[in-house]
Amino acid sequence: MESAWLAQRIGEPTARGIAAALTDLIRQGTVTAQTRLPTVRSLARELGVSSGTVAEAWSELRRHGMIHTDRRRGTVVLGPPDVPRPIRYERIGHWGDRLAIDLAIASPDPALLPPLEAALIAAAGAEGLNDYARETITPRLRAAVEPDWPFPAQGWLAVGGGYEGVQLLCQTTALPGDRIAIEEPTAARLLDILETIGVQIVPVACDEQGPVPESLAKALRARPVAFVYQPRGQSPCGHAVTAERSAELAALLEPTSTLIVEDDGIGELSVSPMVSMGTRFPDRTVLVRSYSKSHGPDLRIAIIGGAADAVERVRVLRSFGIGWTSRILQDTLAHLLGDGEVRERVAHARTVYAGRRARLKAELAQRGVPTGGGDGLVLWVPVREESAALVTLAARGISVAAGSRYVIGPAATHHLRLATARLTDDPGELAALADVITLAARGGLSGGS
Repeated sequence: MESAWLAQRIGEPTARGIAAALTDLIRQGTVTAQTRLPTVRSLARELGVSSGTVAEAWSELRRHGMIHTDRRRGTVVLGPPDVPRPIRYERIGHWGDRLAIDLAIASPDPALLPPLEAALIAAAGAEGLNDYARETITPRLRAAVEPDWPFPAQGWLAVGGGYEGVQLLCQTTALPGDRIAIEEPTAARLLDILETIGVQIVPVACDEQGPVPESLAKALRARPVAFVYQPRGQSPCGHAVTAERSAELAALLEPTSTLIVEDDGIGELSVSPMVSMGTRFPDRTVLVRSYSKSHGPDLRIAIIGGAADAVERVRVLRSFGIGWTSRILQDTLAHLLGDGEVRERVAHARTVYAGRRARLKAELAQRGVPTGGGDGLVLWVPVREESAALVTLAARGISVAAGSRYVIGPAATHHLRLATARLTDDPGELAALADVITLAARGGLSGGS
């Protein structure tokens, strides 16, 4: 495509105008898939604008899946706009129907979840039921969660799961092009969320005690509007932030205005104490605590508690759509949290999950495969080569998650993420599984299943 031809069809030479004009041309079929677009510089010259203006338009089109850029072919048209997809979260290997052991999804063991019948019946009489009044959190649920909150929250909101809470906080804090600092590696869905809302991701390296202070200091020089991290049960690495490390990070964050978002993804299933920076920065810390893995995924409940302004922005955005989380679901969780037998059941589940993770970790360590981390429902396993390891395991009926899904760019080292919540409790079967994982980690591939 010639720069002059495209420039003549752009009525408003702004980033938004350029993106809108090209979108119309693609929708109408005037510009078809595989058409190579002019360079940023040549179109900017024709329009009399800066290269940055055209680059911003290209970025918007790329975000909606309409164009793609590679070094050899330049920028080419893919087709009409599509809904952005969570490509990392969806990128789980499809290996046919031979898979017998699923270690790819870190979902809870249904046998360890509390029964919901009594709680649902009790919640069916929730106060204000079927009223269109938009209730951020029911009085029963707030009374149930507030005593265990690690700092005095200024605002409260029940949302539809932990990732919705994190997504809405990021979406209402950052404008497209803003920077958000996050741990690396981190949850695949978080990376998808940040890329979809159009922010620049600033990585922060981690070790066994959480985000590394020197790396956070470097990230803060980019002036991110938010820092998102997992204080405990970190996925995929399994580390938990110590009180000493939290103090070091807090000292770096103190002179900034960066919003601190703490993602407590496994909540009450964590074996580590919750160390929150909200005790030091209550005005700009928000904790998102999920109850999906501990009390039931179908409850679709997470609680946002913390800085009043940040929580209010999320409430306002939700008012355009769902408005509020079902009072029945909120009071169901409240009933579960207040039930002594349920608390014992969750404590038992925490012990079982920790044991399963620890046993596979020990089996792999005996075979010379280090995993690190002491908390969470996953193991982060170093491998010689990711693709070969995935094929080795798939050939034996085992699915796992590729480590490349949890990093921002190309990784210097290769890993697999193994979900441990549903591992076998049979010692012989676990040893056999560790043998296969070790083979995969070392790059071996032999026939048979």
